[in-house]
Amino acid sequence: MKMMLNIYCGCFAMRGMQDWEGDEMKKLYFGSNLKMYKTIRETAEYLGELAKRTKDIDRNEMELFIIPSYTSLAEAAKTVEPHLVKLGAQNMCWEEKGQFTGEISPLMLKELGIELVMVGHSERRHVFHESDEEENRKVRCVLEQGMKALLCIGETAKEKEYSTSAETLRTQLKVGLYKVSEKWIPDIRIAYEPVWSIGVNGTPASAGYAQRMHRMIKQTLIEVFGEAGGKIPVLYGGSVNLQNAEELIVQPDIDGLFVGRAAWDAEPFDRLIRRAMCAHRGRSC
Repeated sequence: MKMMLNIYCGCFAMRGMQDWEGDEMKKLYFGSNLKMYKTIRETAEYLGELAKRTKDIDRNEMELFIIPSYTSLAEAAKTVEPHLVKLGAQNMCWEEKGQFTGEISPLMLKELGIELVMVGHSERRHVFHESDEEENRKVRCVLEQGMKALLCIGETAKEKEYSTSAETLRTQLKVGLYKVSEKWIPDIRIAYEPVWSIGVNGTPASAGYAQRMHRMIKQTLIEVFGEAGGKIPVLYGGSVNLQNAEELIVQPDIDGLFVGRAAWDAEPFDRLIRRAMCAHRGRSC
């Protein structure tokens, strides 16, 4: 009986380790939005160095994307190979063409070979007053045009104070993904960026708080799409840096990091990526 028990426990432990290792090897996502920083030349130099530094990292284990300014996109597309660094646009109109002065058409982005479009960044929502309905129109247009949509969501400091963070995030998700077909799941990314945590004066969220919000986001995605919704990558963004990246990436429902100014120089961003990947795999770097 004792021998049988030992065999059973050994098998159980081995299966648990295999399951853990399988989860450990999930693909991680790292990206940055350059906002209204870096000239065309600076962007090209940055991307070239970032691609060179990270070239040895298996892209089956990690996806890396950068979202430069519109004026830098054409030169950026000539600078890096798409499999090394995917390029994204910071915003996009929901129409292919028309009388939309100052807007950018999805056809213009596709012409440049852009693969990803960010939708609903907090500055678009709170500075330019875009609504959840507008973000939904953009998400659907991005996907219908064959590109990937990075939908950004996040609660304000006041909403956090009122304990309505979950309600805010669920609304942004459910409206933002309204009438989005399950077939588009492989092309959807979610970036959770607490508004109070981003920017120069942002306060980093604790790893525990970020994990709780990510778990709720995952549950909401399953409500929207069924079990397949749980496969949508959810990235954390909000004052991510070399000091907190490792603690964040090991949280079970955080699939990647959307890094701000800590990523705007290639060398420290490369270090951040490598440290996070080592931490996720339970190794010292």
